Amino acid sequence: MTPLRVSVLAYPGCFASEVFGVPDLLTMAAHVAAAEGRPEAGYATTVVSPRRSVHASGGFRLDVSAVRPSDVLIVPGFEPPPGSNPGAALAAYGPEIAAIRERAAAGTPVVSICVGAFLLAEAGLLDGREATTSWLYADHLARRHPGVRVRRERLVVTDGGVTTTAAFSAMYDFALRFVRDHDGPRTARATARVALLDDNRSAQGPYVDPELLPATGHAFSATVMRRLDQDLAARYDLPALAREFGVSDRTLLRRFGAETGRTPLAYLQEARVRRAVHLLETTDRTVAAVAAEVGYRDPGTFAALVVRHTGRRPSAHRTRPSGRAYV
Repeated sequence: MTPLRVSVLAYPGCFASEVFGVPDLLTMAAHVAAAEGRPEAGYATTVVSPRRSVHASGGFRLDVSAVRPSDVLIVPGFEPPPGSNPGAALAAYGPEIAAIRERAAAGTPVVSICVGAFLLAEAGLLDGREATTSWLYADHLARRHPGVRVRRERLVVTDGGVTTTAAFSAMYDFALRFVRDHDGPRTARATARVALLDDNRSAQGPYVDPELLPATGHAFSATVMRRLDQDLAARYDLPALAREFGVSDRTLLRRFGAETGRTPLAYLQEARVRRAVHLLETTDRTVAAVAAEVGYRDPGTFAALVVRHTGRRPSAHRTRPSGRAYV
């Protein structure tokens, strides 16, 4: 059998670890498969670029080959300046965006890691598709590309041959799924054990720290958010909320969506889950009491919402991981 050809697109300022992280794990998976007596064709990985020379983050020089046909193209992320919008850096990546667009047009599946999703979006690959990226920059992506259905809570999203992942370590969540698809669940599980990786993560919600989220810079949506935060348990009433701000339902949704990339209800649900998880982790209140405090009388509805945003049931938040975990 012919090895699966995996190309990683390197470009100035990309994270070097994200260039080599997936290939390293694929190499490990091939060794694991062989050790299990099931030799596989394995993976042929190449670092490619439309440029002759590339210096990754930290100034590390990377040896690159020309962009060529492959079975999958992986686009790593880069480090935006602190507090900045990743979209501001995209003007420097014209050659990479063109290469991504060309490979996708040729039918190559494309995968982004972290804010690499911004390059895919600029290439037009995410229009009308679901996608994810780092929770820290999800709102920026949604505002810059309103045609993208940003799934902030997800670790890995695949839609129509295009895959996006959340921040940094989510490259391993993708890689393990990739191994599972091509070498089977047994090899994927064994590889995860050897690499000390969690192969059962499903959401990035538990890692979100609201204190690190960038300010929106938009007075209207910020005011609406503060109003919703004042009484999380109150029934969501869009017409009443719109009247309070002196606008129509449609205008409120349009302005809030333009500034945040989501609806007031989506924000309210996220705020409720953040508050609920905090109470579950720091108090002895019952799950039912916590659910009621954030506006849910039906335990099933509450549990489903928490699972959707955090990947874990409410009771799982009783045991806190080392350090602080947020939604």
